[in-house]
Parts: sequence; C-alpha cells; structure tokens
Amino acid sequence: MTPTAVTPRRLAALIFPVCIAGLGVLVAAGYEFASTRHSGRELVGLAALTAAATLAERFPVPISPEGGGVLSLTFVFAVAAIVLYGWAAGALLLLLATAIVQLAQHRPLQRIAYNVAVLALVALAAGALISPIHGDRVGSVVARVVIAATANNVVNVVLISAAMALSTGHRYVPLVRSNVRATIVPFAFMGSAALMLVVLWERSPVLSSALVGPLLAISLYQRSTHRALRAMRLALTDPLTGLGNHRHFHERLQRELQTAEENATSLTLCFVDIDDFKNVNDRFGHPSGDRVLSQVAGKLRQGGEAFRLGGDEFALLFVDHDEETALAAANSIVERIRALDLDHIGGVTASAGLATFPVQGHGRDELIRLADSALYWAKEHGKNRVRHYRPDVVELSELKRLAAGPDRAARYRAAASLAKAVDARDTYTGSHSERVAELSARVAMRLGLDQEQIELTRLSGSLHDLGKLAIPEEILRKPGELTDSERLVLERHPQIGFRMLDSLGVDTVADIVLHHHERWDGAGYPDGMRGEEIPLGARIIFVADAYDAITSDRVYSPKRSSGAALAELERCAGTQFDPTIVAAFAEELEIAGAASVAVAS
Repeated sequence: MTPTAVTPRRLAALIFPVCIAGLGVLVAAGYEFASTRHSGRELVGLAALTAAATLAERFPVPISPEGGGVLSLTFVFAVAAIVLYGWAAGALLLLLATAIVQLAQHRPLQRIAYNVAVLALVALAAGALISPIHGDRVGSVVARVVIAATANNVVNVVLISAAMALSTGHRYVPLVRSNVRATIVPFAFMGSAALMLVVLWERSPVLSSALVGPLLAISLYQRSTHRALRAMRLALTDPLTGLGNHRHFHERLQRELQTAEENATSLTLCFVDIDDFKNVNDRFGHPSGDRVLSQVAGKLRQGGEAFRLGGDEFALLFVDHDEETALAAANSIVERIRALDLDHIGGVTASAGLATFPVQGHGRDELIRLADSALYWAKEHGKNRVRHYRPDVVELSELKRLAAGPDRAARYRAAASLAKAVDARDTYTGSHSERVAELSARVAMRLGLDQEQIELTRLSGSLHDLGKLAIPEEILRKPGELTDSERLVLERHPQIGFRMLDSLGVDTVADIVLHHHERWDGAGYPDGMRGEEIPLGARIIFVADAYDAITSDRVYSPKRSSGAALAELERCAGTQFDPTIVAAFAEELEIAGAASVAVAS
C-alpha cells in the first residue's frame, strides 16, 4: 500500500518522527549487516531476493477497480529475507527495492522517505517479534513466517492509514478497517507464498525459482481482472464526477425496488438539480461549471448512493428510508450544497424532489415521474428547497408542464394518469375514477356512440374529479355534513378541473368535466343547464358517478347494494338524471350480471 499525496503542513507531526525513526532503524540495520560475517552464498541469495523484490515493486498488483490501491509482491521476498537472514537484511532489501523504483518513477522525495521509513519499521518489528523463536522444525518456521507477515501487515496498515487520514480528512479508525478489509486476503495469500519460498529456499535456493511461475501467474491474473473490473466500472460511471451514470441509475433503481418489494421495506428516490446552472457556464465558462459539478457530486456522496443523470441533474437512492428520514437527508444535502465555497463563482443552490415506494409510486417509471414532478414544483416555487411528492400541490405544476407538450395523444395519457392522485385524496375506497371511467365507456358503447366518443367518455370519466386536487382535504374527508361555505368550495371542483384541462388543449374532455354535475331538471351546477343542453358525456358520467358513490364505502356513508343503487337511479330519472342513460345503464348492468352468472355456472 502507498499513501496519497501528502500535505506537509498537516502531516508534519506524523511524517517527521516516522522518518527520523526509520532513518535510525536503517542506520542500525546497515551497521548490523556490515558487522556480521556473510558467506558468498548468502550474499548471492540476498542479491537475488533484492532483484526479485525490485521487480515486484516495479509491477505492483492492483486490488481496487477504482485504481486507488495496489499491493506489491515485494512483501513475499521481504518476509522471506527477514526470516532467512534477519531483520537487518530485510530492512536493506526493502530500502533498495522501494527507493530504486520510486526514484525512477519520480515520486515526491517526502513520500519516498515516508514509505522507506515505514518499511524499515516493518522489518524491525517483524525481526523483534520472531527473534525468540528458534529451530528448524516445521512449527518454528511456520510461526516465524506467520508472525513476520502479520507484523508487516499491521505496521504497514497502521502507519499508511494514519498518513491517508491526515491528508484526506477521513476518520482514522474507519479508514484502518477499510484498509484491513481490502488487504487481508491478498496479504494472507502472499504470506503463504512467503512460507513456500522460505521452505524451498532452506532446501535449495535453486528450487525457490519454481515459485516464479505461480507468483507471475497471480500477478498477471490480478492485473487482468483489475482491467476487466475497471472497464465494467467505467461503463457504469460518469467520468467527470465519478458517480454512477444514467444506465447505472436505472439498473440500480430497478434492483432496489425489487428488494424493497420482497422485504416490505421503503425506498425513496431523490432527484437533485442545480439551480440556474446555465448561468454558471455562461458567466464563468464550462471548466468552472465542471468544477461545480464535481464539488456538488462530493456532497451527494455523503447522502446516499448517488448518480449523475446528465448535465446538472443528479439522483440519489435512500434505501430503507421512510418519508420523514428521506426528507431530512435531502434537506441536509441541499444545505451542504448551499454552503459550498466555490472561489470566484461564489455559491450555488440546488432543488430536490422526492418520491417514496410504496407510499407514492410502485413501478420504476411511476416513481421517476413522481420524483420529477416534485422537483419541478420545488424549482417553480422558489428553488433552493426540497419537496416530497404530494398530489394536491405537485400535480397542479405537472399540468402546466404537460400543457407545453406538442403531442396531443401523450397529453391525454399523461392527464389520465393524474386520476390516481385524485383517488388518493378522496373518500372513496379503491380506484373510483377508474371505475367511473369504465362504467361510462360501457354505457357509451351501449348507446351506440362511435369509438372516438367512447374513448373520450372514458377519459372524461377518469378525470371528472380532477378539480378536487385543489380542494382542502379536510373538506373532502369530513365525516359529517358539510356547511354551506364548505359545500360551495366543493362545488367549485368542476370549474377547477375545466381550467386545468382547458390549459392542456383537451377541450371536449374539459367541457364534459365542467358539466358532469348538471341535473336533467336544471337544478345542478355550475351553470344550471337542463335536458339535452348538457353534453352527452357529462350526462353519462353523472349516472356512473352516482352509482359508484352509492356502491362504495365512504367516510360518511357505507356502501349499498347494486340493486339499491339502481333503484335510486331509476327513482331520480327524469329529475336528476337523463332517463335514456339510466335505462341504458340498467340494461348494461343486467347484461353484465347475466354474463357473470353464466360464467359462474
């Protein structure tokens, strides 16, 4: 392992004493090695191990697809040298192998000095710990190798992690844990390789050359695997910010939704958009804009699994977060972005929109649409804020955006999807709007209308209560009788729905929705129309709406049977309802009932 680039001012308190201690160890190692008699065979063996260690240092083995960590097989030869020839020989081997390679690579002298000092302390610690263990028995050899390898790993991780923590600002203990997890398996493999090298070397140094093939194969395999993982990661990563890209986002969202559904947990999708980012690019240039995106990405990483979808649009997944905790996390992210100090650019703000599974949306596309609607609302209402999806306010903004779309059919479909938002707030059980739409379409078909009119009637039925999105929920869900003022507010929902739909350019549907509470005798609202003055689609929906209201459980009224509902419709035919439509409705129910009985029998 190697530390990241250091900052002298922050690391001086660590680097200086470690380098002084390492220098002392190397001086002592040189003195001890020079004062000890060595045979020619030992010197040749040490030279061979040093050459192998230098080669291994030159071609380290990557251990992370991000490219942030490498391990050197120098470890194998250093442990073998310490066990076979003593700590002093191991320290000098590490000095030569490390210094030669890192100087050739033009590494900063401060970094080289720290690395060499750490390795000198590694050799001293390993030598001191194995010095009491003597003998050539298998147990003794294994113990010395294991202890030397463990000491090497521990001292290396402790000191290198300290330098990384001070230079990056990360907490030390979690960083140590992370480095241990990343290196323990490779170090264990290299420890076993060191044991094999020691055993073979003691039998015959020539035999140890048999390890060259396996070690080379391990190194090549790891490097090949690293390249493949890195290529895979790049395919799923935004190159500027290092966050997951658009493809990765969709794959991850789908996977997390499946997990949340299987485990009955919640998942919140958060969209984040930098406010007025175009102004940053226009005023300061795209390089400055890229720096802003990178800084914002760094703040997003602290909040959850983050992705860059393109431009200044980001997404986060809050796994197992309910609405309250997700809202708090999103607010924290927006505040951190607002607090960024971006030098000459000044500050930036961001807006965020959230939608939670399964409270608001179920499928991937629906959750994306709802979170996007919430984000649109946040940006339309002042920016620098977070909005959790709420149909009573968010969908009103969504309609404005839909109105700008060029595709009329798409606007019909998008408008129809808003019916779910209405049903979520009203007092009916289940999908009232969907049931009214289906009943209305069946009656329209029974009356012999053409296919286009049938579909317009179906769509109008699904949207007949759209204006209730603007009605206070306490009125919609009031269990008792409404006051006169509350009733007047509720009776405004046809006009509200009309204005919302008229802005979308769906005139026919808007007109039907406006008049779906007009009575046959002229006593309805909002315009007091009577008889055939009322649009046919509105008369059909009025009957279907009344039937579903009678046969559904509501806060203030339990449901009644289909027969009782039909009897009520027939009683009011000619006053409240169009008699022809009531007759067609009764006929449709009778035929449908007969068909269901036939199927059951």
